[in-house]
Parts: sequence; C-alpha cells; structure tokens
Amino acid sequence: MARILKSQKSITIKQKLMKSLKLLFATIITGTLLSSCTVFIEDDFVEEISLEEIVSGYDLWYVDYHRTSGSGDIPFLSKAFTVSFLNGRMYANNNIVDIGRTGNGLGIEVGTYNTYNNILSTNHDLDGRFQFEVYETSGNEIRIYDRYEHVNYYLVGYQRNNFDYDKLFYENIEYFLQEYIAWEKVATNNGIPNAFDDENYLQFTPENITTFYSSQDDFGTDIDYINWDYVGDYQVYDVQGYTDLKILTLNYDGGDVEEFELSVITDNNIKLYHINSETTYTFYGRGFVQYLKGGSKEKSLSSVRNSGRKRTKVQRDMKIRRDLK
Repeated sequence: MARILKSQKSITIKQKLMKSLKLLFATIITGTLLSSCTVFIEDDFVEEISLEEIVSGYDLWYVDYHRTSGSGDIPFLSKAFTVSFLNGRMYANNNIVDIGRTGNGLGIEVGTYNTYNNILSTNHDLDGRFQFEVYETSGNEIRIYDRYEHVNYYLVGYQRNNFDYDKLFYENIEYFLQEYIAWEKVATNNGIPNAFDDENYLQFTPENITTFYSSQDDFGTDIDYINWDYVGDYQVYDVQGYTDLKILTLNYDGGDVEEFELSVITDNNIKLYHINSETTYTFYGRGFVQYLKGGSKEKSLSSVRNSGRKRTKVQRDMKIRRDLK
C-alpha cells in the first residue's frame, strides 16, 4: 500500500496494474494516473488523493529537525517544532511549553499556503515565500525540499489526540530548558548533603545550547534580580535503552562537575536526580519565554532577555545508566 506523488510515478505502477487489469482498462487507468497529483494504490484499487489532502490530513506535522539535510535554511522551519496546514492557513508551535494548548494545539498563525501538483507554496508573515517539492517517505511522513535553498526538512504527521509529546520534549530538551528565565528549586528529597544543595536557581540561555548559570539566592527572589553566582557549560546525553530519560552534566568554570538524571514531570517541572549523592531535586520554571513568528519573544510573567532563537541539529553522546539502589 503506497501513496505516490505525481513526480514519483514509475513504470512499476503500470506493470502492477497490467497484471491485474485488462489491457484496455489499464490504458484508461494509466491516463488517469498521469493527470492526477497523487494516487493511492492498494491491490487493484486506485484512488486519487491530492497534495492538499495530504498536508491537511494531519493536525500537526512534527519538524524532525535533527534529520534536516542540505546547505540552506528556511528560517520559520528552523524555529518551529510543529507546523500545520488548514484551509490555506499555516500555523506553527515555536515553543515546547504550552504545546497542545496554544491555538487549540496548532500554535500561532504564521502565514498562508497553497498546493499544486507536488508543490507546497508557503507565504510566511515575516520570512516571505518559499516553494517546496513534496515527497512521501512513509505513511505519515513527508520530505519537503526547497530547490533554491538546497535543504530538505522531514515532517512527521500526527493528529492532536495521538501526538507524541514525550518524544518532542526529550528530543528537544535543550530548547525546553531555555523556555524559562529561571528554574527554581522547590523540593529536595533523600540523599546525602552535597555542594549542589546550596544551588537554588538554574538558567539555560538561548544564545547557545551549552551555557548554564546557577545562583544561591534565596527562594522567592524576583527573577529579574537573581544574582547568577556561577557559570559553566552543560551537556545532555542520551541514555542507552531509555527514551524518557537524559543525563545532564553541569561543568562549572571552577572545575566542579555535577551529574544528574534528568526527567520531565510537566511542562514547567523537571526532576534532577543527583547521581553521586542520590538526592532528588525538583525544579519549577519561572518566567516563561514565548517565541513568536520571527523568533521574537513576548513578555510573560516578567521581562525577558532579547534573542532570536533558532534550532540547530543536536547530536548527543550516549551513556549507560548506572546501577541504582
């Protein structure tokens, strides 16, 4: 069973039809194939399916940015975690936080689109017009190619009620950590005393995906006035055999290294299990940073730092989880 865009038709389709249909009927069907945009073939049944039906057939298209290939860049796709196409209007979720709620799950409206043959033409409100050749790579996945920019993006289709939110969070966890100005420690459980007990705030800046800050300021401090005592670089590792767990290392400029198991509780709570001391810390996100159409941010809960966030391909190292008691 396959759905094939016009540009992807080949002699193998005709051969399959010739085996099951009489010559005259096959000739008629072949003529139909050559004049349609898309076909759906299951055994001997042929149904025409337009590109519009394909792109609007899923509520959300997850932008699997880590598989992006080519030398170019489409700004609005490099910022979006999902895009949606509905009745000529284009939507995007540029934040992980509140995904599933913003815009009834679709995100914010960012432009318009139309389809013809196997071409998806978009007009982004800020970034302008782009034309993509569309190729189906599996039942719910398409590859869109901008010939001018020489770049391929892979989009995976979901309905809102079966979207894989866990995959979104864990595959893009560096960006999730950036979406709050500060992470405030709200609970400490078990374990033995250690230096990290004194760290009450963490910050992961959007300028890159390697810098963090920490603070020992008192709980409840206004986030605009937190004194960031320490700075360093951090790294997130995949964990062999786990899709819902990461290893986070904080490498302080002073030489200290703290290692945690990182898990997401909700879209404003994370859990850090300090491996050496066996202490579990819960952090709550404060100062949600909303990224709009062009990477700009809208004030929410507090004033925010100014930057234009853009995704980059993340290639993580793998670690084996330690045997825990």
